[in-house]
Amino acid sequence: MPNMKNAKKAVITTAKRKESNNNFKASMKTAIKNVERAVLSKDKEKANEALKVAIKRIDKAAAKGVAQKNFVARNKSRLTKKVNEIQ
Repeated sequence: MPNMKNAKKAVITTAKRKESNNNFKASMKTAIKNVERAVLSKDKEKANEALKVAIKRIDKAAAKGVAQKNFVARNKSRLTKKVNEIQ
């Protein structure tokens, strides 16, 4: 346990930041999985809707510093490619 006031505050802010980051990351991963499920079921309309949500969540995570630039670009590209391959 920290003894100094600034160390105590650092523990609290770190916990808050960690929780926030985990929420962004979990939301992003869930959105990605939803797109992949829609692609597997070959539902073009549902996949497009899920893709919009996923891209928004991925970009939001990137803006908050949770996801790196290359990770974001790679995932958006892969998901878009998968959705466009549906007939």
